[in-house]
Amino acid sequence: MATTADFRNGLCLEFNNDLYSIVQFQHVKPGKGPAFVRTKMKSLTTGRVIENTFSAGVKVNTARVERRPYQFLYSDDMGYNFMHLETFEQIIIQPDMIENADLMKEGQSVEIVVHADTETPLSVDLPAFVELAITYTEPGEKGNTASTSAQKPSELETGAKIMVPLFIDTGEMIKVDTRDRSYAERVKK
Repeated sequence: MATTADFRNGLCLEFNNDLYSIVQFQHVKPGKGPAFVRTKMKSLTTGRVIENTFSAGVKVNTARVERRPYQFLYSDDMGYNFMHLETFEQIIIQPDMIENADLMKEGQSVEIVVHADTETPLSVDLPAFVELAITYTEPGEKGNTASTSAQKPSELETGAKIMVPLFIDTGEMIKVDTRDRSYAERVKK
């Protein structure tokens, strides 16, 4: 059990018969009336984000979750196959539990969030940035744009499609932000 004073980003709690992780919270003390805590919480089972307001000091049930290191092996018709980096145990995760799964390449390290009491995998967290090669992009022409932030579509080695700046060519390695699927920088050789 915890109270609203224990709230922090990433805290997992049981709410409405589901597991939620706190994404954002704010303690509010209005001039009139009791204090309260406004939260944004993400469901660990569905991925849906909800907003909820708790009265200050109310007790909530916390859930024990663990982040375990895994390596992505391959995908097949059963799902995505991962291997635990310490025990070498293999598990299969369904595609709907992985956000931006098309940015994973074989051999990449990820963290799988597991409900510690039931040993149920909840979600797969990719690293914040991944390095991938461009397999195809149109050549960028100098002077065909008025802005400096012009972008063009490109395809990555994993099959993902993202927008990159005009100066990026086929065959280059780039760093991609997995949180918003955006180009971050060119990788130095």
